[in-house]
Amino acid sequence: MSYKEKKVISIGVISELTGLSERQIRYYEERKLIFPDRSKGGTRKYSFMDVEKLVEIANKIEDGMQTFEIRREEKRKANVRDKMLRGQLNAAFKMRK
Repeated sequence: MSYKEKKVISIGVISELTGLSERQIRYYEERKLIFPDRSKGGTRKYSFMDVEKLVEIANKIEDGMQTFEIRREEKRKANVRDKMLRGQLNAAFKMRK
């Protein structure tokens, strides 16, 4: 796991890094756009990749996108990524149908 993926940053620091309020960050979590880990005490922990994603989300919101549109776009990207990976695996193992 790279340092960018490790979820070790508190919501206060994330707020400072992104310029978003803690409430906005929690809202994006409620809307299933961001997925922080939780410490044993229940504290949210974020990664540097989460910082990048939150900035991207904030920019899209500023451009007029709705949270459901952002979520739909993320699902579409994930589906395309999954299909590409399956195709690569099939090609690598010569399992084309």
